[in-house]
Parts: sequence; structure tokens; C-alpha cells
Amino acid sequence: MAQFTRIEVASVMKETGMVPLFFSNDLELSKQVLKACYDGGARLMEFTARGDFAHEVFGELTKYAIKELPGMIMGVGSVTDAAAASLYMALGANFIVTPVLREDIAIVCNRRKVLWSPGCGTLTEIARAEELGCEIVKLFPGDIYGPQFVKGIKGPQPWTSIMPTGGVSPTVENLKGWFNAGVTCVGMGSQLISKEILANKDYAKLTQNVQDALAIIKTLK
Repeated sequence: MAQFTRIEVASVMKETGMVPLFFSNDLELSKQVLKACYDGGARLMEFTARGDFAHEVFGELTKYAIKELPGMIMGVGSVTDAAAASLYMALGANFIVTPVLREDIAIVCNRRKVLWSPGCGTLTEIARAEELGCEIVKLFPGDIYGPQFVKGIKGPQPWTSIMPTGGVSPTVENLKGWFNAGVTCVGMGSQLISKEILANKDYAKLTQNVQDALAIIKTLK
């Protein structure tokens, strides 16, 4: 069961401006990555459940976060159907992120008042997601659309909250482009949690990366 309401989750997304994305089948590695992000100031983690037995890792990782990392909001990404969303919510997911807009996922998440963020790529999809109760829309893949797309959407729909994922990197230039266009927050995966960091288990570097990215975002918001 979720530890945080959808309004609380949306507020933290808006306040911090960044959601780190990560997946590994290695529980101990996942714990270290999560703690490094937490130590760097992140208060959200999207566990991109793309592998076999991902739900088992997520369940244990969430227990760890509740016990050891107060205020850390655990969510799940790459969810593609209502059954998977229900499974992860039963394991403590506080938000559900999907690569596409699926109304069945909207229904099960809304029933439990859990924030869901669907991947959208058109104004029509975004409008439909908001009609279904979406607080923050995921723009995916972000690098295909870019900041100009966000700026275009915010013209007729200034109330729309957007989180691009894909094509976001922890540089001043990149983040400035997104936040100046009007995004609420950004999702950041391999550009933040690189293969090199994972291979070298350089968690101190990851903590610094998170700190630096959040500092940049703070100056832009």
C-alpha cells in the first residue's frame, strides 16, 4: 500500500524537479544506488521494472526505503497493464509510470488514489490523460519532442504539468532548455546513473551527480 498520497507525490515532484530512473535485478546494488540518490537529495525513485522478477526486487527495495530512508518515495516505471500496476501498488508503489496512455491503468490507480503518469506524445493524448485524472504527464520519448514541444503545449494548456523522460541530461544547457520551456520535473536515467558508475560501484560519484543536478534545477525553477 502506498505510503504517500498522489498529491504528496506530485508536490515532491514539483518541489525537487527530478525523478531518477533505475533498474537492476541485483538487490544489493539497487539498495546502494537508492541510498546514493537519497544522500544526494533525491526524494523520488522510479524503479523501471523491465526484467524478470523485478517485482521481487522492488518489494524488498521498498521495504528498505521505508526502514532506512525516511521520506523516499518509491514508484515503478515501464508498467504496461492494470494487472502489473495493481501488483506493484500491493508492493508499496507510491506512483506508477507508463510508456503509453492506458485507461485500465488509470482506473486501478485512481481507485487507490495513487499517482500515475502516462507516456504521451500528442496534445490529444495529454488532454485525455488529464480527463482521466492525471496530475503530471510523462513526455516520452523526450528527446524526440524536445523543449519546443513542451512550450507549444503550455501555450493553449498552461495548467498542464509535464515530466520529460529520455533526452534529459544533468547539464546546465539541457536542463535550462526543459525548465525554461515549462516542465514541472524531469525523469533522468542513464545520464545520471551511468554504466560507469554502476560498473565501478562509484556511489560517491552518483551522490555528487544527484546533488549537482538538483542544484542546477533549483536555480532554474
